Amino acid sequence: MRLAEQASAERADLALEAARAASDKKAERIVILDVSKHLVIIDHFVICSGNTERQVHTIADEVERRLAASNAVKPRRREGNREARWVVLDYIDFAVHVFHKEERDYYDLERLWADAPRVAFTESGRSGVSAPTNQEEQDEPTATAEAT
Repeated sequence: MRLAEQASAERADLALEAARAASDKKAERIVILDVSKHLVIIDHFVICSGNTERQVHTIADEVERRLAASNAVKPRRREGNREARWVVLDYIDFAVHVFHKEERDYYDLERLWADAPRVAFTESGRSGVSAPTNQEEQDEPTATAEAT
């Protein structure tokens, strides 16, 4: 594996670890966008939401704690902490956006970056890059969801 590919894989792993940390604190609608082809300054956006300001704080704190403990990585900046409606953790190569659910619906980053591929994320930790999908496809129930 070339050095650039290895570095890219490591950054994707950090974004996945951030998503897992958010999931552990019951974050909702977790999405990882690969924006590396669109932006030269950042590779991934991890986007998630909480139902209350306290949960938004808790999710952001857990992501920060987990990445510091497991990878010795700390965010370069943390914004929005006081209001806890949209907290951004800037890790230079990727950013974690933790929204209050109302702000997430209003700003709709997924729509703004609709052409960016999504990195598949499940709580079991499996991942892979998938093509962007339109909203109708996202709203369709999956076979496993129907079976439950």
